[in-house]
Amino acid sequence: MANEMAGKAGGTASGGSPASGPPRVRTGIVGGSGYAGAELLRLLAGHPGLEVAWVTGDTNAGREVAELYPSLGRAYPGLRFEPFEPVRAGDVDVVWFALPHGESQRLVPKVVDHVAHVVDLAADFRLPLDDYTQWYGGEHAAPALLGRFTFGLPELHRAELETAAHIAAPGCNATAGILTLAPLVAAGLVEPTGIVVNGMSGVSGRGRGLTAPSLFSEADENVNAYGLVDHRHTGEMERELSALGSGPVQLLFNPHLVPMTRGILATCTARTASAGLTTEAVLEAARDFYADAPFVAVLDDPPRTKAVMGSNEVHLTYRVDERTGTTIAIGAIDNLVKGTAGQAIQALNLALGLPEVTGLPTIGLMP
Repeated sequence: MANEMAGKAGGTASGGSPASGPPRVRTGIVGGSGYAGAELLRLLAGHPGLEVAWVTGDTNAGREVAELYPSLGRAYPGLRFEPFEPVRAGDVDVVWFALPHGESQRLVPKVVDHVAHVVDLAADFRLPLDDYTQWYGGEHAAPALLGRFTFGLPELHRAELETAAHIAAPGCNATAGILTLAPLVAAGLVEPTGIVVNGMSGVSGRGRGLTAPSLFSEADENVNAYGLVDHRHTGEMERELSALGSGPVQLLFNPHLVPMTRGILATCTARTASAGLTTEAVLEAARDFYADAPFVAVLDDPPRTKAVMGSNEVHLTYRVDERTGTTIAIGAIDNLVKGTAGQAIQALNLALGLPEVTGLPTIGLMP
């Protein structure tokens, strides 16, 4: 069905303009007024195979998208946020959920059997029930649906995504940590315990809600750690990396909020598994691991968040410190693109039988 959808649907282009070229897959967005939803709208506006039929935003229902986000006005003239109505799922082929954690699990059951693809950008369907309970606490509102979602990390789950119906997009910090460490763990180059991931993320990762840490006067010229010891993305990282290695992986994740709008830099350290390992050997192993990954670049120099801003790129580098027996791994992504909306589109491209890179930017914004 997924491949058939790529040639089905259509009608009008994003925002209601007449379509040009082959018919496009119709999509609806639940929760389009937040940063994740706005980024999804931005990227879909340039996607040649997907179109936006409707977008919800209950607290902004009735307002034009351009009123909230003037940058989207030219792409979506006249498009207004609507209240969520489950029946609208019958009008489209894909429903995106860009809601805060805990919200989509209440709404997905109302649409999942009436649409070909559901793509959830929140954490509600990323983990099996036991892991979900451990890291998120409380009961899950739709545990029977967890097994119907594929973890939407294309670099590690490309084959599964090509036949996936429903997709759970990974967390932004989890994406950075997993992709940075994956080549090391898969090749057994580092010990599976004692791994430390120090993540630095921009303020947009907190969402559009008004909270004190997001205020300019609080965030500007300030770096602070948060979610220490039990940050929820730890579970995703440990689960994915454990599946790559020869046994369970245990890591400590230390997230930090830094005064920039977009971006995540993950600086990871791990004990080198064997003496004699060199930086050159690790770089070569990483390049081999990601040889078929169109959005991953393994660099000689340390990556910068500015270089990937606005793109779906992942920039990585590695160093071996023979003196301390430590391997350093550094990765940079844009938290709203590769960390959220762009990665979700990348995963859906695979599910629809489209080229993985379709509609996704590879060039960052500099300066």
